[in-house]
Amino acid sequence: MLTETATPGDMPQRELRSLTVQCLSSPRGAQPARRHAVRWMGERGHPPASDVSCAVALVVGELAANAVRHGRVPGREFGLRLVLDRAAGALRVEVTDAASAKRLPAVAPSSFPEGESGRGLLLVDAPAERWGSTARSPVGKTVWAELRLEV
Repeated sequence: MLTETATPGDMPQRELRSLTVQCLSSPRGAQPARRHAVRWMGERGHPPASDVSCAVALVVGELAANAVRHGRVPGREFGLRLVLDRAAGALRVEVTDAASAKRLPAVAPSSFPEGESGRGLLLVDAPAERWGSTARSPVGKTVWAELRLEV
């Protein structure tokens, strides 16, 4: 399911645009989420090879892969939501899964994680101005990142 909205903001010249996508929570689920995000950003003036679209692809890909790997509930999808605020020069990326929110991601990722995985949030941290997570009721969590865009 793909939904796009345009919402007037507080100021007359301020407009928020958003994209909401539901993706299969499977090993290949991150790929379509990333494609939707890059295509949507391209339609808003940030071509696929631009620094902005590359940063968005990286953040969406990592958060979606984490939702599939750590937040997967069989038969349930994960959600991707992008909110573009041109006036503020910001993009918010949100990935929501349906798993029990017993363990939210660490606020500060480890600089030298052990093992073969655990570096994804370091990749998110690099282009993001800030990021975090929120528990959902009754279950699930949303992991979000905010990116600064050229105004």
